[in-house]
Amino acid sequence: MPACGVCDDVFQYETNKVTRIQSMNYGTIKWTFHMMVFSYVSFALVSNKLYQRKEPLISSVHTKVKGVAEVRGEILENGMKSIFDTADYTFPLQGNSFFVMTNFLKTEGQKQGLCPEHPAPRTICSSDYNCRKGWMDPQSKGIQTGRCIVYEGNQKTCEVSAWCPTEATEKVPRPALLNSAENFTVLIKNNIDFPGHNYTTRNILPDLNISCTFHKTRNPLCPIFRLGDIFRETGDNFSEVAIQGGIMGIEIYWDCNLDSWSHHCRPKYSFRRLDDRKTNDSSYISPRSPGYNFRYAKYYKENNVEKRTLIKVFGIRFDILVFGTGGKFHIIQLLTYIGSTLSYFGLATVFIDFLINTYSSKCCRTHVYPICKCCECCAANEYYYRKKCESIVEPKPTLKYVSFVDELHIRMVDQQLLGRSLQDVKGEKVPRPLMDFTVLSRLPLSLQDPPPIPGKPEAIQLLSEAATPRPGNSPGWCQCGNCLPSQLPESHRCLEELCCRKKPGICITTSQLFRKLILSRGTLQLLLQYQEPLLELEGDSTNSQLRHCAYRCYTTWRFGSQDLADFAILPSCCRWRIRREFPKSDGQYSGFKITY
Repeated sequence: MPACGVCDDVFQYETNKVTRIQSMNYGTIKWTFHMMVFSYVSFALVSNKLYQRKEPLISSVHTKVKGVAEVRGEILENGMKSIFDTADYTFPLQGNSFFVMTNFLKTEGQKQGLCPEHPAPRTICSSDYNCRKGWMDPQSKGIQTGRCIVYEGNQKTCEVSAWCPTEATEKVPRPALLNSAENFTVLIKNNIDFPGHNYTTRNILPDLNISCTFHKTRNPLCPIFRLGDIFRETGDNFSEVAIQGGIMGIEIYWDCNLDSWSHHCRPKYSFRRLDDRKTNDSSYISPRSPGYNFRYAKYYKENNVEKRTLIKVFGIRFDILVFGTGGKFHIIQLLTYIGSTLSYFGLATVFIDFLINTYSSKCCRTHVYPICKCCECCAANEYYYRKKCESIVEPKPTLKYVSFVDELHIRMVDQQLLGRSLQDVKGEKVPRPLMDFTVLSRLPLSLQDPPPIPGKPEAIQLLSEAATPRPGNSPGWCQCGNCLPSQLPESHRCLEELCCRKKPGICITTSQLFRKLILSRGTLQLLLQYQEPLLELEGDSTNSQLRHCAYRCYTTWRFGSQDLADFAILPSCCRWRIRREFPKSDGQYSGFKITY
């Protein structure tokens, strides 16, 4: 039943056949590769902890900045010293960031009204014609009224409805007003959680000394950082950055080993400048201007009129970047890693196969070995290659094999004949396969050589003698004189136009060996019954069976390999000699048929 056949196919096992080569050189290469792969796999397994299941962390950050800064009196407009504490110079930001003010510009006493715009290429005018009522530039401080009025002296600008007086374009104070902010300290509290491993910890250790300050070598775990030291770690000068501000990244990296036998989970701090420090464009309105700044206002009322003090703040934004993983031993992860690395041991096989294929190539046999004496030992690769590989030619309709008695090789023809006789097609030379003489044990004792007759040469030796005159009725392509024209149609006739010899000489059908191997009725009957013991060799089909058996005997004898014999073309003289010995009743033969 079909179902039973399907079940039989399911319960099968297939495995590869292995060729084992006894070679000191290749054995050394194999074990060298295996030791290298084993060392690398073991080192990677232990050093990278590839036996663990890794999980990214979930993090929260909280910061506290401490410090007091003093601004000199001659810098402020009222001439008095000003003290800045945490509430003055820190600003709340979204996410894991905090901001420290280091410099500022003030525009005091602003109130809403009409006033001239601050001079700039887009605001300078000579008449009302240069100003447009209701027009607002994104860089402007207000909405134009359409009037051109005096700003200062002879200089005129467009009038705007805005907070007056408008903010002036001033240079940033140098040095920074809060230059002493480099002595400020920040406490970073970082809590992390690995939910998959059910583990939570933080960067503040139980035995923390609250008076410590972070140092890369002396106090690498202290969560209190001096701002000036942070910039020193990145190679920057705090005083220079404080003038126009900047962005600094504080990286907290957690590489946690959560295995009980080697538990370790401590943060590692590093710092990175995040803004573009190479920009030199310090223009007030340029989008490429360096640093970090923003504006805010302090509102108040004076004589029942709302006023404000506009402050442009320059400072440093600190972004805290927390990342890392936690790993714990997991048997599935270990087995997955071992399974994925087993293929690495196949590198030895790939490399050795490459050497065998390279040194057994036709190029090495033809050009390298005859010249380079030290490479002669590599010629053994050709023997390894023959034992290891089996070459198979694609079975195409144009594929044909030809064997001439007077040539030691076989010719492969893989092309359309296009009306040319197969005898005249050159083809590609193919080495003749070695004969397996064990098949001779199947032949009857009558095939043994008879005692030589004195004065009479053996028939097989006649094949190497000089050519005899060819009969006048033989085809032009015939070299032995025993070939006959083909019975195939004109378009296919060239396929059977083949002689047993490439050059003129004695026909192979006249040899005693041909008669014993190919034409002996007893031998052919023995071979047929050897293959099928119950075969009945009687009736009209006997000659047909013997004739086809003779065809197979000839191709096996002359071509050796069954792969070549399946596409072999019999010479015309041999084919017709076999047909005369085992004729068909109607005398009509089908000719050569493609096996595939």
